[in-house]
Amino acid sequence: MDFIAGEILYFDKPYEWSSFDVVNRVRGAICHHLGQKKLKVGHAGTLDPLATGVMIICTGKATKRIEELQYGVKEYVATLQLGATTPSFDMEHPVDKEYPTNHITRELVVSTLERFKGEIWQVPPIYSAVKIDGKRAFAYARKGQDVEIKPKLLVIDEIELTDFNPETMQMTIRVVCSKGTYIRALARDIGEAMNSGAYLTSLRRTRVGDITIDKCLTIDELHKIFN
Repeated sequence: MDFIAGEILYFDKPYEWSSFDVVNRVRGAICHHLGQKKLKVGHAGTLDPLATGVMIICTGKATKRIEELQYGVKEYVATLQLGATTPSFDMEHPVDKEYPTNHITRELVVSTLERFKGEIWQVPPIYSAVKIDGKRAFAYARKGQDVEIKPKLLVIDEIELTDFNPETMQMTIRVVCSKGTYIRALARDIGEAMNSGAYLTSLRRTRVGDITIDKCLTIDELHKIFN
């Protein structure tokens, strides 16, 4: 592999690692292998720390392809807890509100998901890297400041229910969507559409473009390649 001329690598991001953690670990491993201090490394599409799955990492001159690679269609498998919300719409923050769920049935869930197919407008989470007046939205959120985040037009190509437990009020969905879709925000909107609340308890990105999770390396496997 010629990491300076440019390589495109695929990794399964571990739970609780930030996207930058993956970039830094990959850069460190490659630099150690090459015996040099610097190497250009970047990622094509951020994943939240509590999410796992496909991350595309580019090295050297291949970093010029990052923008192109970001436009690949994404596929996710997400588990939602119904009847409650958190400020971040995932488990990074504790539950702040609870909602009724007695009216929620599998039939209601399925019919609600149908409403999210095709073009949708989505307001990104306040706990996100969206820029507002040059600052990341999460910077305002951490200071308790209210800011207006403009909705974005997105495309949900596929959304299907793969599991629903009426006792625990947990549901799992598979989503195929365009660049820029926040599955956390989708969970929020699904909860609201059912006159309740919802937040993510797990999220896994299973595909980016043609790259599926089975084609991805772990960080440990990268180290083994060099040994």
